[in-house]
Amino acid sequence: MNLTELQKIINEIREFKGLTELDTINIKTTLRYDCELDSFDLAELTVKIEAYSGKDIFQDGIVENVGEILSQFNKTT
Repeated sequence: MNLTELQKIINEIREFKGLTELDTINIKTTLRYDCELDSFDLAELTVKIEAYSGKDIFQDGIVENVGEILSQFNKTT
């Protein structure tokens, strides 16, 4: 998963909520404040990312920002 793919998923969730599309996000973009996602939206984000990539982004704990999500995909196991 890369930044563009993640932004698309976040914008899908925002669109469903009636929020405007985010033009840009970066590694410091917060999910709750900058993206305005609540706990239900974060659950949906998790499901969408897992369906897309097979990765559970909350497996290692709470994720607060875009960079923490992307770092999950850069880990070597």
